[in-house]
Amino acid sequence: MGALPGLVVWDVPLRTRFRGLTRRDGVLVRGDAGWGEFSPFWDYDDATAARWWRAAREAADEGWPPAVRTHVPVNVTVPAVDPEHAHRIVTGSGGCRTAKVKVAEPGQPAGADEARLEAVRDALGPDGAIRVDANAAWDVDTAATRLDALDHAAGGLEYAEQPVPGVEALAALRRRTRVPIAADEAIRLGDDPLAVVRQHAADVVVLKVQPLGGVRACLRLAEQVGLPVVVSSALESSVGLAAGLALAAALPELPYACGLATAALLAQDLVADPLLPRDGRIEVRRPLPTADLLAAAAAEPALAARWGARLAAVRARA
Repeated sequence: MGALPGLVVWDVPLRTRFRGLTRRDGVLVRGDAGWGEFSPFWDYDDATAARWWRAAREAADEGWPPAVRTHVPVNVTVPAVDPEHAHRIVTGSGGCRTAKVKVAEPGQPAGADEARLEAVRDALGPDGAIRVDANAAWDVDTAATRLDALDHAAGGLEYAEQPVPGVEALAALRRRTRVPIAADEAIRLGDDPLAVVRQHAADVVVLKVQPLGGVRACLRLAEQVGLPVVVSSALESSVGLAAGLALAAALPELPYACGLATAALLAQDLVADPLLPRDGRIEVRRPLPTADLLAAAAAEPALAARWGARLAAVRARA
């Protein structure tokens, strides 16, 4: 991508398989306001990815609104790993008192989720908060049954994130379970995010800066939705995570820990001082990539060319 100044294509391994991935890749773009990240997953079409590009350009060209807090509380993210590994992740999380645990992993027996949650509860202790994320894997009947079992295994769930697909299914499930429901995909992939509110489909909304087109777009949406907000990552590098941190720092209210501690899932980052939690919080700051780390994470030519073609198609839509 040498013909496109200010763009760097990166590719790094993950510590643990996550969202079906073993590596994470994307593009960094540099502008007058700093660095932005463009890293839509490969299964997203160009129209969807255009929102990710707008977020990258906002970060690079405009910067972000002022912060109203200096630190953001965060959760540790626990992939669909065995109980012992889950326990280690939580105890090594930099003091996080909230854990988001992936469940409903394809190919795993249901009992694996309960065992993982029991290990997380043991690591957190009785006062920690546990939330689960099923990535819309269940139907309503299955979700109602599974959430009761997971709520028991966890010793109480803070909420369940997008356990079923679609707004109507979320609304139906919410009427059948005592576990609070958080909407993620129904917000960021739906044509009408406010349908979640109209249909009383969620207690919490999860906002992700790149998929929703930038920090300012998310702030406007949060105001329209009027529900408690959890800011979460899209498995970015620390450059992209800084945008999520900027959103969390700018929200008038932040009642829940945010899902922004995911730099720990990367085996290497693009900055020397990654956005990692201390005492369960991340300081609001904007770390800069370094030349040596960008060189170490540089994508192979074939992948760089693939990103170049994708970005050209997306920019034509933006």
